[in-house]
Amino acid sequence: MFIAIARPAVEPQGPDAVAVPGSPAIAELSPRALHARLLQNAALRRMRGLERRRERRLDDADYWLHAAPIAVQKASALRENRSFAPLP
Repeated sequence: MFIAIARPAVEPQGPDAVAVPGSPAIAELSPRALHARLLQNAALRRMRGLERRRERRLDDADYWLHAAPIAVQKASALRENRSFAPLP
């Protein structure tokens, strides 16, 4: 049996080539927005670690509590590498 390989009806375009057609494109974040997201990520990891500790899931808690400083280090490195314009 012969099966012809056809191209899809919709070709993805732009920076997000794996997105579902019709979904919004992922925009590049500004350095300030990325910095804020990294700090938020660190806070969420810490909260998850404390939650796991309360549930006595100590292996999970250790993982999340050790992962939080990594996000803070990435945010610090970003701030050192890029100069942020002063806030208005």
